[in-house]
Amino acid sequence: MSDRGDRERLALLVHEVRSPVAALAAIARTIADEGVRRPDRAELVRLAIAACNGLERIAVDVLATSVRREALDPGRLVRDAVATARIRGADVEAEVQDGLPLVSGDPVRLRQALDNLVANALIHSDTEGVVTVTAATGQEGGVVLLSVSDSGVGVPETEHERIFVTGARLDPGRPGSGLGLALVRAITEAHGGRLSVVSAPGKGATFTVSLPTG
Repeated sequence: MSDRGDRERLALLVHEVRSPVAALAAIARTIADEGVRRPDRAELVRLAIAACNGLERIAVDVLATSVRREALDPGRLVRDAVATARIRGADVEAEVQDGLPLVSGDPVRLRQALDNLVANALIHSDTEGVVTVTAATGQEGGVVLLSVSDSGVGVPETEHERIFVTGARLDPGRPGSGLGLALVRAITEAHGGRLSVVSAPGKGATFTVSLPTG
């Protein structure tokens, strides 16, 4: 691999391991709290194991387009992503439609995608806003939609395509590396899906991952 390829892989690895490492630290602190009830501790342990599995996978196989498919419950995927974010202190809510069909996908990669969208939403949200993560069937049928919405500054229509380019940053004054949205698009397309954004300046943004159910 070229020096440039090595640098890009290292940058992506550093970017992606931060989320599961931060989640594990937050879960460990929560488990250490004597006020946590036993049933809650069991759920925290389950989330910790999922974060460990994700960390191990990312470390040995950073390529986002490497997909290991299995039958997944998209509702649980959303609830786990939101639960982990809330443990870290984020103001995030889940809205999951009843009776969602299973999707064929990679649980680690799709969690990467959701975690990046949630992180992006939190960066660009206003201080009073709530980030909402939803799972629902598409109106046209045959797809499940995973959406992350914020009430932040929004994205001008002229920038809707550029923000998915590796290294692109809408506001250099805010935290971020310009890798997250490009990674989400790569993961989505590796699953045969589509990533879209609905946004306007001052009206927040909704990013949607559309995944086929077949």
